[in-house]
Amino acid sequence: MPAADLSRLTAFVEVAQRGSFARAAAALGRTTSTVSHAIKALEAELQIRLLNRTTRSVTLTEAGERLLGQVRPLLSQLDLALGSLDDFRDRPRGRLRLSVSSLGLSMVVARVLPGFTAAYPDVSLDAIVDDESGDLLEGRDAGVRGRSLIPQDMITLRLSPPGRQLALAAPDYLERRGAPRTPADLLRHSCIQFRLPSGAPYRWEFMDGGRRVEVVPPGALTTDSMDLVLRAALDGVGIGYTNEAHARPHLGAGRLIPVLEPYALPFDGWHLYYPSRRNPPGPLRAFLEYLRRPEVLAAIAGRAPVSAAA
Repeated sequence: MPAADLSRLTAFVEVAQRGSFARAAAALGRTTSTVSHAIKALEAELQIRLLNRTTRSVTLTEAGERLLGQVRPLLSQLDLALGSLDDFRDRPRGRLRLSVSSLGLSMVVARVLPGFTAAYPDVSLDAIVDDESGDLLEGRDAGVRGRSLIPQDMITLRLSPPGRQLALAAPDYLERRGAPRTPADLLRHSCIQFRLPSGAPYRWEFMDGGRRVEVVPPGALTTDSMDLVLRAALDGVGIGYTNEAHARPHLGAGRLIPVLEPYALPFDGWHLYYPSRRNPPGPLRAFLEYLRRPEVLAAIAGRAPVSAAA
């Protein structure tokens, strides 16, 4: 196959998976106009429309869905074949594709990125945020999530100790509104709600007498940014819900106070996970090697500063 054809197919798969020319271009390290031109050239070559384009969205035509289903596995196998050549290189190179949750991105990937890119300059990370599923989509090499969300057939590497999922608020909010005594009391409070990519609100989970209960509290603010959830809680907007480690510096300084602690849901810590393969691709092997370093694990747990020299 000519190199130009392979480049066009790769661009098509990225646009189809991400639903955006701009996001696909960023992932590929190209300009949006270059990706758009590649898709137009592919459609002209095949003499069929693959994508429906509007000012707000990009969707697949029926022909595009069929092509994606057949081409995506082939490109994944090609990546594996090329990655296997790392056994003959002094240093691994290529792209490592990760599926991560919002908090996994900020609390794991962002913390290790400076040191990893310094240690392995020929490996690039491609992190896709997915807060609704732990499944690895076609083309994803590995993921970062809590253990309970990881499919059972995956190999896992623990990256942080267990913790809790906490509801928390600023002292001035609690002085004004009081503290909820049960999860049901949240329905009478101002809360900061996290929105999933599907548009659905995130369900706050608690343990009540050994039974897991879910609450969808009213949102004084709704956002798709977990960092904004924390910022709004600090500013007294309402009660937030996040991972204990995410809020640990503010909890320790008294800027945030946990509420409903007897009902707090245990969190089993962050894990990297990946499919069982006899020979994982070189970029993934490099990432596993790096994550096993004691100083890197300490940085993920928040016990040490992140260093580009790690």
